[in-house]
Amino acid sequence: MKKRVLGLFALFFALLLVSCGREDKGELTVYVGLYEDHAIRAIETFEKETGIKVSHVRMSNGEILARIRAEQNAPKASVWYGGPSDTFVQAKYEGLLKSYTSPNSSFIPDIYKDPEGYWTGIYVGSIALVSNRSWLQDVGLDIPNSWEDLLKPEYKGMVSMADPRSSGTAYTILATLVQLMGEEEAFDYLEKLNENVRSYTTSGSVPGRSVGMGETGVAIMFAHDALKFFKEGFRDLVITIPKEGTGYEIGAVAMISNGPDLEAAKTFIDWSLTKQAQEIGKHTGNFQLLTNETAISPEEAFYLTEINVIDYDHNWAGLNRAILIERWVEMVK
Repeated sequence: MKKRVLGLFALFFALLLVSCGREDKGELTVYVGLYEDHAIRAIETFEKETGIKVSHVRMSNGEILARIRAEQNAPKASVWYGGPSDTFVQAKYEGLLKSYTSPNSSFIPDIYKDPEGYWTGIYVGSIALVSNRSWLQDVGLDIPNSWEDLLKPEYKGMVSMADPRSSGTAYTILATLVQLMGEEEAFDYLEKLNENVRSYTTSGSVPGRSVGMGETGVAIMFAHDALKFFKEGFRDLVITIPKEGTGYEIGAVAMISNGPDLEAAKTFIDWSLTKQAQEIGKHTGNFQLLTNETAISPEEAFYLTEINVIDYDHNWAGLNRAILIERWVEMVK
């Protein structure tokens, strides 16, 4: 009996030592604009490396902005992870983000980060036209390679893109056209394009699946998202860059102002800027360019130096986001 009691005491003591070794490293809630597969792998890796427990909610960029705005008096999340920086810029000037300059931001070129530390770029991706080869053959059209091609009558009801109110992708398209053409000419173009658009989706990636399944003929979306769908089996997809020029996103990470777990948030941002963290995406079938100068981008990525990109002004796009979206909404009514 005495031996049994001593044995139980020894077991209890061992369990106590184990539990003490499992020091609580904190918890963190993250709003995510990445694909779910990318986000899950990244968060699992972060948890394993740091011991910080993370819960996340995946939304489109406009939805994340709306959520942070609604919760600003009692934020539930501390980090915004992924999605075009245009929306981060708007959030910055609304006072919704907290400045934080990570020591790892030294690995990120200045063109990919906010000079005051309110957001830092983790990837880059360009806007493209994404067509269904079989549909083009059926209707006798060449592969579209210009913005003007999408105004042809044969495209009526066969163009798909997202709604810029919810989608960071769609707002990048809108800001690209305004910067490329000028505001008046761009909205004249968008009004004509509206006649050919079948639907405006909530998410910027959904149009790619619609084209891949032959439901629509062409989508306007990020090239890396279309490449992901092609690799997943939608082999009729054809990706082209408009010859007039195209814009691009800087996918960003930022700290949410007055979030509940700011120390854990700093750790997450530090981690997200590392070479190892940024390279997780290509192992989950995501093909953005990476911003860390030591990281190796996917071989399939669309390099900005190899395509016709405009001198896209991300800060201007963010500052004018509300105005341009309001005008777009009035146009499509």
